[in-house]
Amino acid sequence: MPSPRSRSSLGALLCLISAAGFGLSAIFAKETYRTGAGVQTMLTVRFAVAAALLWLLVAWRRPALPTGRALLTCIGLGAIGYACQAMCYFGSLARIDGSLAALLLYTYPPMVTAIAIALRREPVDRRRLTALACSVPGVLLLLGGGVRPGAASGVLLALAAAGTYAIYLTVAAGLPEELDLITVSAVVCTSAAVSMVLITAGTGSWQPPAQASGWAWTTMLAIFSSVVPIVCMLAGMRMVGASTAAILSYAEPAVAVASTALVYGERLSAAQLLGGLIVLLAVLILSVERPGTPPAPRRVLDRIAPGRRSRRPEREEPEHEGRAQRTGDRACV
Repeated sequence: MPSPRSRSSLGALLCLISAAGFGLSAIFAKETYRTGAGVQTMLTVRFAVAAALLWLLVAWRRPALPTGRALLTCIGLGAIGYACQAMCYFGSLARIDGSLAALLLYTYPPMVTAIAIALRREPVDRRRLTALACSVPGVLLLLGGGVRPGAASGVLLALAAAGTYAIYLTVAAGLPEELDLITVSAVVCTSAAVSMVLITAGTGSWQPPAQASGWAWTTMLAIFSSVVPIVCMLAGMRMVGASTAAILSYAEPAVAVASTALVYGERLSAAQLLGGLIVLLAVLILSVERPGTPPAPRRVLDRIAPGRRSRRPEREEPEHEGRAQRTGDRACV
């Protein structure tokens, strides 16, 4: 049996692998676009491949499936929330730099907090007000620090992706905590795939890649920026706890910025870098919960602790592993 220190180190490594996988999605998407593939086509294939692999995991683990209202909620989250959010985010990647799109997307945690306060699900306190106050100038610096002319549509799509994701998380927070996390992921991805098929067919926007490499890049997007990060985050979160996993996931935008700079030579201006750091500071402030603070809405794939559905009894897990954490890793983008 591994020592607590080695277990914690392995868990941290898995969380960082998850963050890196999500951060590299901009590279996979942009390389797919370079082969002539359209956004809807890429997302249709991505969701279908990811759903198939996740269902294989479900078949191997054989957990209980969601039913009734929970199932309908999962279907709605995938068909509407996940599909719309992905179309906005990956649509923005076709119009603006991946580094800017990733940082704009990461404004979703303050948006979740604002929604929770508006719905009176969270109290207004100094910590939340400080985070919201930081996020506003951070976004303004990102937008005013050198966005190239004609990129307004990409910026709006990235912000729409953040807003859609914030709503998605707020709805997902109502799911029963006993649901199996990978099963929820499979249902969400399947619903998103069906939604993308209908959208693509209805709009006549099926635009396959002109080169075979486009299919390879799309498959890598599904595997290395969807399934692998989801599984790694689940395993890592169980080892280090939700709070630590949430903080480690902040490596995601850093990976996006570094990878697009390395591959495409994208560079953020000094003002945009400062704005991005301020936004991440706001996210960090929100991630630090006071002892005894009840959990707030968070991402559906991070909010349910794994390991409680085994047919044989297991040891009782620490409370922090089963507690929702608002600003956890991005598991659905």
